[in-house]
Amino acid sequence: MSYEIGQSASRTKTFTDEDVRIFAELCGDTNPIHLDDEYAKQSVFGQRVVHGMLTASLISALLANDFPGPGSIYLSQNLKFTKPVFIGDTITATVTVTGFRPEKRIVSLETICTNQHGEKVIQGDAVILAPSES
Repeated sequence: MSYEIGQSASRTKTFTDEDVRIFAELCGDTNPIHLDDEYAKQSVFGQRVVHGMLTASLISALLANDFPGPGSIYLSQNLKFTKPVFIGDTITATVTVTGFRPEKRIVSLETICTNQHGEKVIQGDAVILAPSES
């Protein structure tokens, strides 16, 4: 498969209380900012926030399932968390090709997550090994 600069794909998910609780149990991040309404009300955000890494996992799901798809292997990812994500927010992850080395199957991508208001909540870059053509 060939990858063109500017080629992109997106995936959207609404994050629920159940998502946050399951993620906290799986990864061990039980910070009350994610799990306790009363605690979170006293925080700078005034309410519970979705784990940043749970939100960022939408990028991984997009790469693994949609574009480039099954067989993609993460080589690197950097992330900048620019706005909080709240329970009930609908997030769209978008990846855009910024470089392709066909001889090595290396794809460089801009990775951005936006909320339902169009605000960037995560921005970064990823490098993946694209699936082999078989």
